[in-house]
Amino acid sequence: MNLSQHLGRRVIAVRHLCPQLGALRHRFAERGGEKLESGHSSGTMADVAKKIREHVGVEAGYHIIPKSREGLLKFQPKQDELPNRSMVDSYTTAKVLLETDAVMRQRFVYGRGLLRMGRIIEELDLLAVWICHLHIHLPNLPEGVPLPYTFITLLVDHAHFLQEEFIADADVSLSGHVSWTDKSYMEVTAYVRQNGMLLAKGIFVVEARNAVNNGPAPVNPLVPATKLEESLYQEAQKRRANATTRLESQLPTKEEQQLMYELFTRTKGADGPSPSDMSTLPPNSRWMSKWRRRTLVHPFPENRNESNTIFGGFIIRKAIEISYMTVSLYTNQRCMIRSIADVTFTHSIPVHSYIKLKAYVVFTHKNFIQLLTVVNAIGSNSFEERRCNVLHLTYSCSNVVPEILPRSYHEALWYLTGRRYFNRYHDSVSHDIVNEAKGGIE
Repeated sequence: MNLSQHLGRRVIAVRHLCPQLGALRHRFAERGGEKLESGHSSGTMADVAKKIREHVGVEAGYHIIPKSREGLLKFQPKQDELPNRSMVDSYTTAKVLLETDAVMRQRFVYGRGLLRMGRIIEELDLLAVWICHLHIHLPNLPEGVPLPYTFITLLVDHAHFLQEEFIADADVSLSGHVSWTDKSYMEVTAYVRQNGMLLAKGIFVVEARNAVNNGPAPVNPLVPATKLEESLYQEAQKRRANATTRLESQLPTKEEQQLMYELFTRTKGADGPSPSDMSTLPPNSRWMSKWRRRTLVHPFPENRNESNTIFGGFIIRKAIEISYMTVSLYTNQRCMIRSIADVTFTHSIPVHSYIKLKAYVVFTHKNFIQLLTVVNAIGSNSFEERRCNVLHLTYSCSNVVPEILPRSYHEALWYLTGRRYFNRYHDSVSHDIVNEAKGGIE
């Protein structure tokens, strides 16, 4: 089977899935009529941000040298002192008030009136941190003492956007719970809804650190309390087991090597490669090397988290925004983000840094386009640059897009990585729909 036939079948399948995605029922997480819910509400997302600051005892306002938290280290518990927790213990909901708050609505919309997906993920990342706060229970912590923990987002495993368009003037409901734990790590499953309709789902991996953020801190073991929680826990265990090897680090398979050769033969020209011109661009296609966009961002203290580094949600938002602009320029049409995968946080970004963002179009087929976005930090004192984040994003467009083609071996590897992430997106969407059809897990 050649490249076009192989991918054509998968893309047709995904295009058939899209209408079904928009029709997913309002159900937090259930199987056979049983629902995971607690009735706990955290108010608005502004309330969530305030509660996080109060919970860890962070002073209001920005301080170049923040108040020392070393005194809290003595309150860090040992693992055997922590009681078991269930998923319902950390389950909560929070609102983004778009219907009645015009100022808030202005922050969440594009010029065309559509909701900014980067803003949605930024809020979802904040909620994931708050859910970790709710999961942690220290029975021996004296009353009035701040939580001697710091929480760092290590990974956004994936986030799927299941609706064609969000509504700009209806409240957004965010919810979620801890779905897996291991020593100092927690996985959080979070959902986004409007008018009772499931619109997005995200999986975050958060690390618990000690009060001064220089070492790990133990977390309460997660023990499923119901059959539903056990089912969710098993799903999370499979995700974490499969996440040990990243797609871009895998060697090309025999099938992929064949695809690389087919790409080469399509671009070598009618007379084959020559020293003067090694490649020829086929019709309705573009070179990958010509389609990369970059920008610099100057973050400020308002973009920091409680650890006094740049908030991970802000970084993801900026990465989504440059990828959206790149897709729009590449296609000359309005596109919809469908998935973000394997958002890694290798290094934290200090407040006094600059951020360099680079977006690359690495794979296309029919009306789908895959991007790789890289986030680097540049120190404002040393001006040294280092990689901090990598994101893989899938977009769908209204019409067929020009094909992207690699011109070098290095770009061909990027092409294969983009193809892998596109295929994984298709498989995971199929899995969600099968579960929904069975009355299963969103």
